[in-house]
Amino acid sequence: MNTLMAEAMRWFGPGDTVSLNEIRQTGATAVFTALHEIPYGEAWPAAAIAERQAAIAAAGLEWRIVESVPVHEGIKTRTGDFARFLENYRLTLQRLGAAGIEVVVYNFMPVLDWVRTDLRHRLPDGSEALLYDPVKFAAFDLFALQRPGAAAEWGAERTEAARRYWTSISSAEQTAFTQQTLDLFPGVRLGLTVEDFRAMLARYAAIDATRLREHLRLFLEAVVPTAEAAGVRLAIHPDDPPFSVLGLARIVSTEADLQQVLAMVDSPANGLCYCTGSLGVRADNDLAGMVRRLGPRIHAVHLRSVQREPDGVFYEANHLEGSADMAGVVRALLDEQRARRSAGRADWRLTLRPDHGHVLLDDFTRPAPACPGYPLIGRLRGLAELRGLQHGLAFGRDGERCARA
Repeated sequence: MNTLMAEAMRWFGPGDTVSLNEIRQTGATAVFTALHEIPYGEAWPAAAIAERQAAIAAAGLEWRIVESVPVHEGIKTRTGDFARFLENYRLTLQRLGAAGIEVVVYNFMPVLDWVRTDLRHRLPDGSEALLYDPVKFAAFDLFALQRPGAAAEWGAERTEAARRYWTSISSAEQTAFTQQTLDLFPGVRLGLTVEDFRAMLARYAAIDATRLREHLRLFLEAVVPTAEAAGVRLAIHPDDPPFSVLGLARIVSTEADLQQVLAMVDSPANGLCYCTGSLGVRADNDLAGMVRRLGPRIHAVHLRSVQREPDGVFYEANHLEGSADMAGVVRALLDEQRARRSAGRADWRLTLRPDHGHVLLDDFTRPAPACPGYPLIGRLRGLAELRGLQHGLAFGRDGERCARA
């Protein structure tokens, strides 16, 4: 029996510049994907789900994990037509369950799904990575967005550093950097303007961490029973980055946060998407320990490592390098699988995907990926490294080779 984790790649649908055939050639057997063309808050048609399933199956791959069914901002703020959006979410879960989908990844990050300031940071070997620089993000906040109160939050020293950066680049570069930040929504371009963004932030003016956490609890109480009945397990993705940005609350950033989420509705259908990259930005997050303590509720796995720098900068490292103890993490995940299998759990096998690969080799000549951080060759390298790590750890523990499924 194969005791390794199943391998997947993220795929952004028919418009992705990485094809299903290419994903299959990486050795992955599954994809994490979604119907990105469906507007946020609308129910996914059963026919569209079936059509996407058929295309994936025709390529010799499986689709068991949806990433993601976005949670509409109206649900997060409990404003506007949120009751209809909740009903649509439940209907989508029912249709996905009827189609055999097992896991639905989602997040509860206000406004921005994730934040990076440099999408093509050149590394010493010539490859390119995603990077977050707090000085550059402060410049966006202070001088592009002009958010009230931002200067007090950033402090005098960082505000001055941001001013120096902003005035050092041309007006065209300022415009491009601003639009790049507005467009960072995985798999979709919302075409936001600065004014749109300010309006989105304004909806959260009275929503602190306590209130946002209560809105998450209400969301889970509304949808988890539907997920249970449909045979679907929900998997919340951690905040990226795992700290407050633009004055917005972040409530899925630490192990304590994750424990609170699981306690809101104590059900196997209320679980986690374990992302080492998001959680690993914080040095106080014990990545392997989280698996040991929260493992039974992990339903999907994203593996990547970031390199943390003393000044608050972090960037995507190679998958087995950087600040994460990836060997310890993978060992803990394989141990979790063994425990599940011994307990007779039908869902004992975890599925991993490499996350945020570097741009390298032929990635430079291919069309730009559908989303920054998702080039083909860079992720292929990450998957190959993670596969080798799994084999090495499994061989050392079990004393025999593990045949691949």
